[in-house]
Amino acid sequence: MLSRWNAEDAERFASDSNLGLRVYSSQLLGRDADLVLHGGGNTSVKGERRNVFGELEQVLYVKGSGWDLQSIAAGGFAPVRLQHLQALAELQSLSDTDMMRELRLALLDPGAPTPSVEAILHALVPLRYVDHTHADAVVAISNSPNGASVLQEIYGDEVLVLPYVMPGFILAKQVCEATRGLDWSRLRGIVLLHHGIITFDDDCKTSYENMIELVSRAEDYLRNRGAWEQVATAQYTPSVEEYQELAKLRQQAASLLGRPLLLRWNSNEEAAGFATLSNVEQIATRGPLTPDHSIHTKPFSAIFDADPSTGLERFGERYQAYFDRHAADFHTCLDLLPRTGVWLGKGMLYFAFEAKRLNIVADISAHTLKAIQWGEKLGGWTALSGQDQFDLEYWELEQAKLKRVQSRSPFEGRVVLVTGAASGIGKACVESFKAQGAAVIALDMSATVLQAWDSQQVFGVQADVTDEQQMRQAIQQGIAQFGGIDILVSNAGSFPPSLALSEMNDTVWEHSLTLNLSSHMRLLRNCSPYLANGLEPSVIFIGSKNVSAPGPGAGAYSVAKAGLAQLARVAALELGGQGIRINTIHPNAVFDTGIWTDEVLAQRAAHYKISVDDYKKQNVLGKSVSSHDVATLAVAMAGPAFACTTGAQVAVDGGNDRVI
Repeated sequence: MLSRWNAEDAERFASDSNLGLRVYSSQLLGRDADLVLHGGGNTSVKGERRNVFGELEQVLYVKGSGWDLQSIAAGGFAPVRLQHLQALAELQSLSDTDMMRELRLALLDPGAPTPSVEAILHALVPLRYVDHTHADAVVAISNSPNGASVLQEIYGDEVLVLPYVMPGFILAKQVCEATRGLDWSRLRGIVLLHHGIITFDDDCKTSYENMIELVSRAEDYLRNRGAWEQVATAQYTPSVEEYQELAKLRQQAASLLGRPLLLRWNSNEEAAGFATLSNVEQIATRGPLTPDHSIHTKPFSAIFDADPSTGLERFGERYQAYFDRHAADFHTCLDLLPRTGVWLGKGMLYFAFEAKRLNIVADISAHTLKAIQWGEKLGGWTALSGQDQFDLEYWELEQAKLKRVQSRSPFEGRVVLVTGAASGIGKACVESFKAQGAAVIALDMSATVLQAWDSQQVFGVQADVTDEQQMRQAIQQGIAQFGGIDILVSNAGSFPPSLALSEMNDTVWEHSLTLNLSSHMRLLRNCSPYLANGLEPSVIFIGSKNVSAPGPGAGAYSVAKAGLAQLARVAALELGGQGIRINTIHPNAVFDTGIWTDEVLAQRAAHYKISVDDYKKQNVLGKSVSSHDVATLAVAMAGPAFACTTGAQVAVDGGNDRVI
C-alpha cells in the first residue's frame, strides 16, 4: 500500500480552513477501498474554538455520523467539547442511547452532524490527529485462528492489540482501561480485533502514513504466507435462461417482502471463482469481515443452487433461527431477506432496496470474498460468534432506526429501461424516473450515455437498437445490474429528411421503418420475458402527433409511427393477461429534442409559410411543450394513477386543432 500524500495538495487544503489537513488526509483514506468502505472508519483532530463569551474551549472535531471519508468536507466534522468526552470515559456504564444524547449535548454547534459513536475513543487518545480504518488485511488476519498472536508478531510493541468488544461506549471504556499509565510516545497504533486499526500523531501526515505503513506490513505478511494470491478466479458466461431466472428470483424476493427491490448478479472472475470453491457453502456462512458489516450484509450469505427459488426460503429459515437463538424480548426481527448470496458455480448475488445500498453491499462483499480466502490460507476463516454479530446487528441504535417511520420514494426498488436516453425526451425520462427513486437502465447508441449521469441509480449502456444483438446484450447487462425490468420506455427514434412520396428513396424509407417501428417490436420481444416477471410492469411507447395528423413530406416518419401505435394496441391485447400495461404518448412540437434540428424546423415552417417562431407556438393552449412534460406523463403512466389503463393513446401537444 502506497502513501497518497502530496505536499502541494496538502498545502492547498491547509490554507482553506482550520480543518483543511484533517479533511485532506481523511479523503486520502476514503479513496482506498482496502482501508475504508462506504462510511466506515472515522477520523478526528483536536483543537480550540472560541465560544460566544470569548473563552477558548478544547474541541474534538470528529467525523459526523453518515459521512463518507472519501467525500467529507469541513462541515462533515462535528465540534464536540473535549473535556466532556473525556469525563464520559470515566463513567462505569452508559447506554448507547444515553451516550448519543451526551454527544449531542456536547456539540458546540447544534446544526453540526451527529458525532461518530467512536467520539469518546478519539477523545482518549492524547495526540492531535486520530485515524481509524477497517483495513482488509488487518481484519483478515484478526479473523484467523491465531490472529492476535500474529498481529503481535507483525507489530511488536509499536501497536496495542485489544480483543473485540462492542463499538461505542464499551469500546471507549476498554481503551480507557487498557491505556491507563501508558507511554503513548512508544505507540504508533491500536488494533481492535475483528474491527479495525487506529493510528495517531500530533502531525497529520505522520498519523496518515503510520496507517499506510502498518497496513502495508499486514499485506506483506499475507504475501509472504502465500495468502495474497490465494483468490480463486473462474470464467463464467451466463445464459439467456439464467438472466430470466434472475428476474424471477427478484420477483419472488419482492413478493416475500411486500415491496420492490433490486438484485445484482456479479459473475466476474473473482465472484465466479469464489462460487466454485469446494467449501463455499461453509465459509460464506461463517460471518462477515467485521461485525458492523452485518448491518449492510447480514451475518451470513444465502446459498442458491441450480433452482435458485429455494435459496430464499432456506435463508429465511436460517436467519429466523439465528434471531430466535440470540434475541431478547425487546428485539424486533429484521426482514428475512439476504443481502448477499452465492449462486453456486455462477457468482454472487446482492439484494437491496435502492441503488446506493446495492453498491454498498456489492463492494463490501467483494472485499469480504478476498479476506475470507486469505483467512482460509492462514488456518481457516474465523469470524466472531453469532452472539457478537447479533449484538452489533441489533444494538439499540440500530433498533431505534428500525422503529422510526421512514418514507420511501414512489418508485424505489423499481427498474426502468429507457432507450434513446442520451438526449431529448429519453434523457428527460431518465431524470424524471431517477428523481422518483427508480433505478434506470439508460440505453443509447451515443457513448455520451456512459457518462451522462454521475449517479448510482443510472446504469448507462451503449447500444444501437437497430442491431438486435447489441440490444439483447445491453438488456442483459441491465438485468445483471438491477435484476429485472419493471418499466420500459421505448423512445429511440429520429425524424428522417422531409421528402414527398414521389421523391422518397428506399434508404430513407427503410431506415425510418427499422428505427421508428421494427426496433420497438424487437425491443418489446426481448424485454417481454423480464416484464412478465416485473413488478407492476408497464410499457410506454413514445409515438407522435403524426399518427393522427400526418404532414406532407413526413411520410417515412408518419407511417412508421402509425405502425408503432398499432403495435402498442396489439401488444396491449397480447400482454394484458400477464399484467403488462401498454400505453402510448404522442408528443408534438417538443423542440428541445434532437429530432427538431434547425434544418427540420426551417423546413416545417416553410411548408406552412410561417416563421420558425410562429411555428413553435402553434397549439390550442399556446404553450411550449418540453421533454420534461412528456417525461412527467411517462412517470404518471407507470404509476398507480394508470394502474387500470392499457391500450391508451395520450397526446402531449398543447392541443393540436388537426388532432382534436
